[in-house]
Amino acid sequence: MAPTLNKQTVTLNDGSKLPVVGYGTYAVTDETNGYDALLEALKKGYRHIDTAFIYNNEEVVGKAVKDSGIPRDEIFIVTKIWNNDHQDPAHALERSLRLMELDYVDLLLIHWPVPQKAEGGETVVDKEWSHVKTWQLLQELPREKVRSIGVSNYDTVLLEELLNAPSTKVLPSVNQVELHPYLPQDKLRDYCQKKKIVLEAYCPLGSGAKLLENPLLKELAEKYEATPAQIALSWGISRGYVVLTKSSTPSRIESNIQTVELSPEDITKITNLSKTHPHRIVVPTWAKGVTFHDDDF
Repeated sequence: MAPTLNKQTVTLNDGSKLPVVGYGTYAVTDETNGYDALLEALKKGYRHIDTAFIYNNEEVVGKAVKDSGIPRDEIFIVTKIWNNDHQDPAHALERSLRLMELDYVDLLLIHWPVPQKAEGGETVVDKEWSHVKTWQLLQELPREKVRSIGVSNYDTVLLEELLNAPSTKVLPSVNQVELHPYLPQDKLRDYCQKKKIVLEAYCPLGSGAKLLENPLLKELAEKYEATPAQIALSWGISRGYVVLTKSSTPSRIESNIQTVELSPEDITKITNLSKTHPHRIVVPTWAKGVTFHDDDF
């Protein structure tokens, strides 16, 4: 019953295989500690690394991948284009490849469905552009430089808009969104499963919401001889999510890739936490009114 190393993969709608447990690098910018943490993650079995241009760490990610000694084709690398790069994702991709010193990335995501531009010394929403146009440009990127394409922070309203557009010829393979027991996003989960779009969970441990202090997770951790974090991650995987963990502590890096198989009853108990503790952590002011349409709280 004790947690074991999770080596599962999920097959995307384009045939690529994505490891179910990934290592997220948000706020990992320190060239020493961030680099060491990435090397430790790769050493402990992680084969899915998630970064983004806006994280300002692609150079560190690339160096760690290279220095790990692990063959490039055994590591699934994800990066994202930021809001002010919507009109030229080809340039954004080339910049990321240059920073990471890579020939290709495995997955490129639209980070947010919010095109932005500089105006009067400020960054504002570009109302003359659309995420649908951005997706059209992503579809044209050479597959020798980007194997899969997807989106992030999309709800069902935005996905419907994208999938129904005449210019959309390729389905997003992944939708990376905030997902944890306090925000299970049932409507979005059902929609993405129907459309064969894999949901990828950021903040799967409910960072900032004190999820891991919840009595139920502590109780189940004792039952399964696991940590509350392992219970939360195992719950996400049981619901069909890919989960992105993040830690710079070696012991947590190792434990977060070890999961357990939860009973259907315990999965339901954890999911029901959202009825009493509904909480969304990441709500940028410029995203309000654009996304989060599915939230019922």
